[in-house]
Formats: sequence, structure tokens, C-alpha cells
Amino acid sequence: MYDRYIGSVVTLGSRFPTPVVKPLSLSALAVLGAVSRSVRYGFDIMDATDLPSGTVYPILRRLDRENLVTARWEASRLAQREQRPARRYYELTAAGERVAAEAADRYQPVDAIQRRPARLRPARQTKG
Repeated sequence: MYDRYIGSVVTLGSRFPTPVVKPLSLSALAVLGAVSRSVRYGFDIMDATDLPSGTVYPILRRLDRENLVTARWEASRLAQREQRPARRYYELTAAGERVAAEAADRYQPVDAIQRRPARLRPARQTKG
């Protein structure tokens, strides 16, 4: 039943000994895909996915909590030297690589749409 979902396995303690699969949304898979393509910190992930910060950062916290990514803060001296806040860098774990690979296989059409350049054209030409 759970093999339809791409997600991580979460064990809910001794009261629920059976692991529960928590499916990942397409937004979460987009963030995971960005991290798998070496996009390493929040603002770059937002740029790569076109998702707002209110979506990206909660997803990153969830992925970290579920051990699909690891997070580390950069040295504060470097950030101070560049006169900006310190960045938190994200990297895939082995489980994250597996989930990202499964997602890439399953959602190739979605990935192709995301990578295709936008071509805006009017729906109908008006005469006038």
C-alpha cells in the first residue's frame, strides 16, 4: 500500500511499532531535488524552485527532522566578513539520495516541465 508514496519512513514509538510512511508533497520533492543538484542554502533553494520562504524553510526543517538532509551552519566569521547573515547549508543523506532518485524516476515529466523555459503567448489573437 505504501509503495505508492515517495517519502520517508517514520517510526512513531513503541505504541506504534509499525513504521508509517509519510508522503512528500511535490514542493518537498522539488526542494529535495534542488539539494540533490548541489543547491545548498535557503535563498538559492528558493531561487531554484520558485517557492516562497514560507514554503521552503518548513520543508527543509521536515527533511532535516526525517533525516533526508543534514544541516550545518557556516562559520560566522565568513558571514561577517561578507557582511551578511550566516547561511545554513543542506546536504542529502543516503536516505535522501534514495528518495530523490525515486522521485526523479517517478516524476520525470514534472521535472521536464520545471526545466523548460517559460513561453508565454496569448491564448487567442484579437483582431482590431
